[in-house]
Amino acid sequence: MKLKISLIVLCCLLSIGGYAKEQKKVDNDKPNVLIIFPDQLRRYSSGYWSQDQYREHVVGKPDPVHTPNIDKLANNGIVFTQAISNYPLCSPFRGMLLSGMYPEQNGITINCRKGREDQLKKDITCITDLFYDAGYNTSYFGKCHWEKTEPLFDKDGNYKGTTDEPGGHYVNRYDTYVPPGASRHSIEYFYQALKDEHFNPHVYSNDPYTIDGKSDGELHLPKKFSAKNEAEVIISYLQNKRNQRDENKPFFMIWSLNPPHNPWTDKSTDMEQLRAHYDTDKFKNVDESLVVRENADLEVAQYARHYFANVTSTDKYIGEVLNELESMGILDNTIVIFTSDHGEMLGSHGLEGKNVIETEAVAIPFIVHWPEKLQTGINDAMLGVTDMMPTIMGLAGMQEQIPEEVQGIDFSSLLFDLKSKSVEKPEVVLLMNNNFKGVMTERYTLCVKEVKKSKNKKGIEAFIYDNLKDPYQMHKISLESNPKLAKKLLKHLADKLEMANDMWFQKRKHKKLIPYS
Repeated sequence: MKLKISLIVLCCLLSIGGYAKEQKKVDNDKPNVLIIFPDQLRRYSSGYWSQDQYREHVVGKPDPVHTPNIDKLANNGIVFTQAISNYPLCSPFRGMLLSGMYPEQNGITINCRKGREDQLKKDITCITDLFYDAGYNTSYFGKCHWEKTEPLFDKDGNYKGTTDEPGGHYVNRYDTYVPPGASRHSIEYFYQALKDEHFNPHVYSNDPYTIDGKSDGELHLPKKFSAKNEAEVIISYLQNKRNQRDENKPFFMIWSLNPPHNPWTDKSTDMEQLRAHYDTDKFKNVDESLVVRENADLEVAQYARHYFANVTSTDKYIGEVLNELESMGILDNTIVIFTSDHGEMLGSHGLEGKNVIETEAVAIPFIVHWPEKLQTGINDAMLGVTDMMPTIMGLAGMQEQIPEEVQGIDFSSLLFDLKSKSVEKPEVVLLMNNNFKGVMTERYTLCVKEVKKSKNKKGIEAFIYDNLKDPYQMHKISLESNPKLAKKLLKHLADKLEMANDMWFQKRKHKKLIPYS
């Protein structure tokens, strides 16, 4: 038995180190970086929004959720009140977060899944590459969803790298394993979990110790709630009792949790949290006391207890990791970023899910927690996903390493000085998916949407929301009813599409309406 464990540890060290490139040494006083983003956590599904200092910044009403650890991050950090997921879908968010570029440049223009060619380009420079080159230990835990989904597995889910037998099988329709090499973009320590089954994550790792001695590419089924499982592996990585990382270097870590993403069933929910906070003794019915947004269809939102329970469970395990950082004495010098890839409709406008232009889908949290360097506060800048990469690099003192092709804005100077005028806050942020394009300002949302008119013909629907007078976006304003406003917003849209080199701009789609240059 001792021999077996020793061999596993040896394999672990060899496997993790096997993909390493030569690194530069850095000073120990460099900050660590931890980016945390649960999947499908909408902006107002955190408890801190109900606190007095944040309540006035809420568009509509915040959800009655229990998130003490996220609240603590907010209360000791900087809260962005207008952070937006430009493309409210899993893969496009990850592409923009990692690259700082819009979809046409990073390679992910829609969710990666079976039958599609989209994937993160291997030859672009990502944030993990940059921190690796700066001498950081790089690690990734959780959901990836940036690789093209191909039948490169055997029937048991083990990666073979070929469609020939025993390959030729898919491990999952919607996501796939990211193999070693260019696709990992300099991630040294890799612990991937895929499949939307919270108690049955499909895990691949280059640390054999965490997957019962298996090799990188062999499927491991821990049969444990994914957030709990990942938290345990992260804490072990931080404690470094098996030399998983070089303690002479700071760490750059990304943790992408799957909950509270659907399914929202008893089988895929932390029922302990549901019973403790959202059961019938607290909320007798799924009514306006639980689903508080006035545009919500309560029949559609019957999964609210399960959604909120998984939010609270996610908060619990995030807290365990933060507590470990605090006990190690390194939390204050760790830049902790808390955000989400997109929101969740939860019955609003009669919808569930995401990938629409309405607030519940595009509005996301963004908290920056770094007590050693940043004062607590509120920032009202309109921050999009492409801005996250350069802002994080700026905070870490790596402004000079931001690649020229990055399309986002470095907001770090605004965080060091909340009254700074050195960065002009953007007037507008771009919104998109494959069927709509739009912009959001502090007050308005413009949408130009392709709609099916007949079997072979598409038309367009264009409208404006006044998010100040109509916070639940119940009334679409026609462009004809306010031509001056429409002209201004359409010009913003044309400029943003050109800046992003979006496919609509490339093809000059709907040019009679959108005034491309």
